[in-house]
Amino acid sequence: MLSQHKNFLLALLLTVSASVPALAQDGSSAYQFLNITSSARIYGLGGMNISLVDDDITTADQNPALYGQEMSKQVSVNYMHYIGGSNFAGARYANKVGPHGTIGLNVQYFGYGSMKETDMGGNIIGSFSPKDISFGVAYSHDITDRLRGGINLKAVSSSYADYSAFALATDLGINYYDDEKDLSLSIVAANLGGQVKRFHESYDRVPFDLRIGWSQSFADFPVRFSITAHNLTKWHLPYYDAGDGTDTGADMVKKDNFGRNLFRHLVFGADLISSPNWYLGIGYNYKTRTDMSTYSRSFLSGFSLGAGIRVKSFGVGVALAQPHTGATTFMFNLNCSISELL
Repeated sequence: MLSQHKNFLLALLLTVSASVPALAQDGSSAYQFLNITSSARIYGLGGMNISLVDDDITTADQNPALYGQEMSKQVSVNYMHYIGGSNFAGARYANKVGPHGTIGLNVQYFGYGSMKETDMGGNIIGSFSPKDISFGVAYSHDITDRLRGGINLKAVSSSYADYSAFALATDLGINYYDDEKDLSLSIVAANLGGQVKRFHESYDRVPFDLRIGWSQSFADFPVRFSITAHNLTKWHLPYYDAGDGTDTGADMVKKDNFGRNLFRHLVFGADLISSPNWYLGIGYNYKTRTDMSTYSRSFLSGFSLGAGIRVKSFGVGVALAQPHTGATTFMFNLNCSISELL
């Protein structure tokens, strides 16, 4: 059995290392919605977290290695009101497989509201509702008592007016967890894959990302801290700043120094874990804040808040963020442990 565990880990590591150089080249990518979390808990921690170990099924949203047998027969539904008229929704389910494995199923719908359709002359000829749908099947495996690996296979369908596309992608993850120190370390290669069917003649890449995550609490202090590093295949992440966005005539200034590049790779989170029946979380995403530098961003841009409560077999989670003054985003999760109802 131990040799099988070692073979599983070796295959996972070789796949990650072999895929990074090929997909880390410069170029545009589509399917950015794949980076939007479906977990209110993760959204409240800055929108990205791959190392949060809990029996909440939504924490496995961005790292398939976080699926565990403690999540067996859990189901979760989610809804998110995003920027503009965008509304996202989905569901997730997990079940144990044998003594060391867990399988997860997930589906996500991304709707962007109704948009006007025009002809070549600019005349309005109707309207259309663009949408994306992602289907995923995940599997995690306990390699040792502290090490777990996982894979998530995703099929992505996009429909924009008369155009449609189809893509396949894979997430590969590894998590190390020391329960005595409440220390969690993870690495994820997200969105390995590409388009199978193109929108038109051009090829759109899926947004590959290499991520490393750390989460830990200390002694009896009831706060767990998290740092997630992302976009690790590309150091330079410049942006253009126009002040606070209120002066529409201000010159755009390119920001590309060491400190800004460093913090645009990092997402910070902290959650209060004094009780297993509820949590409070806060996150800060510097990249989100600086991406909004050309808009009328608010003081809260980049920050997010999350909270959740668990009563018997049910759990509810909510999260809020305000990327800029004209957009307040809201996410809602409802979890249920079916095994506790039977």
